[in-house]
Amino acid sequence: MTVPGPDSPQSAQPATPGPAGRPVSVPAGSRLRTIGRAWRALQHRNYRLFFAGQGVSLIGTWMQRIAVSWLVYRLTGSALLLGVVGFVGQIPILALAPVAGVLADRWSLRRVLVLTQVVALVQAALLAVLTAAGLITYGQLLVLAVVLGVINAFDMPVRQAFVVDMVDRPEDLGNAIALNSFLVNGAQLLGPALAGVLIAAVGEALCFSLNAVSYLAVIAALAAMRVSRRPSPPVGVPLFRGLAEGFSYGLGFPPIRDVLLLLALCSLMGMSYGTIMPLFAGDVLRGGPQALGFLLGATGFGAIFGAVYLASRPSVLGLGRIIATGAVMFGLGLIGVAFTRSLGTAVPFMFLAGTGMMLHIASCNTVLQTIVDDDKRGRVMSLYTMAFVGMMPFGSLLAGALAHAVGAPLTLAIGGGCCLAGGVVFAGRLRTLWPLVQPIYRRKGILVPAPIAPTPGP
Repeated sequence: MTVPGPDSPQSAQPATPGPAGRPVSVPAGSRLRTIGRAWRALQHRNYRLFFAGQGVSLIGTWMQRIAVSWLVYRLTGSALLLGVVGFVGQIPILALAPVAGVLADRWSLRRVLVLTQVVALVQAALLAVLTAAGLITYGQLLVLAVVLGVINAFDMPVRQAFVVDMVDRPEDLGNAIALNSFLVNGAQLLGPALAGVLIAAVGEALCFSLNAVSYLAVIAALAAMRVSRRPSPPVGVPLFRGLAEGFSYGLGFPPIRDVLLLLALCSLMGMSYGTIMPLFAGDVLRGGPQALGFLLGATGFGAIFGAVYLASRPSVLGLGRIIATGAVMFGLGLIGVAFTRSLGTAVPFMFLAGTGMMLHIASCNTVLQTIVDDDKRGRVMSLYTMAFVGMMPFGSLLAGALAHAVGAPLTLAIGGGCCLAGGVVFAGRLRTLWPLVQPIYRRKGILVPAPIAPTPGP
């Protein structure tokens, strides 16, 4: 996290020595010649395994999401009941993520991830069997959605914390997180398209079956990794004390607290745009499913563009400004969409919103991972999960209520305005936050003092 100005180096390339004590960035390693800068995290064997396994699994995950939505709508014909399934599937994340963070700081992260993948495989297999047999009911879908929410409550913070164990060089952490974001958004484009074809040709059960099989790729990747044993945590610390320590540390340290608050604001007010996009595409733009596809596709491509940009950056330095810039871009994109009435002008604004959203989310993740103490990483990443994913169901409910009261365009404008204002406030805080982060970056070798010029002799 840096602030604007000449004393905030933005590159890990060798720099000309400045005045005594002025921070300069760490030189980039010569190993970057073998793999392009944007893909340098793939030099790490463990991360390569994760990248391959996760890439397969995420496509299956998005196929299941689309198939569940279509199945609920086919069974009930109710948009309200469709929203309820999404809500109950996300609430466990808000409730259980703090507990998962405490356990992540005590248990083997790899073993926890293997366990969550096995349980998720069973959940998807149950969906496939019940659907194929024609026995699936709306009540069963609700229960299975809650089960998946509980799984994700443990899987998400542990997965975020495990990235550090897969990347041997701290300077490649931001690249690894950006590449993971690239995977998520690439799968978001490919998975739904495959699901649509398979549902039309065969039915939802095949999507669930393929998702169950896709978890085997992650399990195999985790089993093949060679991970160093983590230091043992203090013995006998009660769970609630660990929870209190995590909240006290995360919310008591201004750089972590401010990042989490801005992320929660953007998640609550901005990232629920998908809830009202069908209404906007149909009632405002006078389009149909194709118009909705163009809008959401533009967001996905914007997110991929943002992820590639972050992956190409040589250092974590400067991400504080990108957190603020991303929030502002996200807000401006939503505001622009709110005031347009044609698909041709709405698509570029959605691309801008998708780019800003990805810059903001991935930069928040990277900054938190970089500045957190290792023994509290799981708990801080659980707070990240709460701020990011835990706010979404409430944001969806809020967006739906606002859209009903004032219309979809004004709802988008209000959400975008909140994100824009939050980004501006955060940018104004950077000069206060940077002195608190600078010692951490020096201690971790991200910043080193420049050589002191010799004093001229007589």
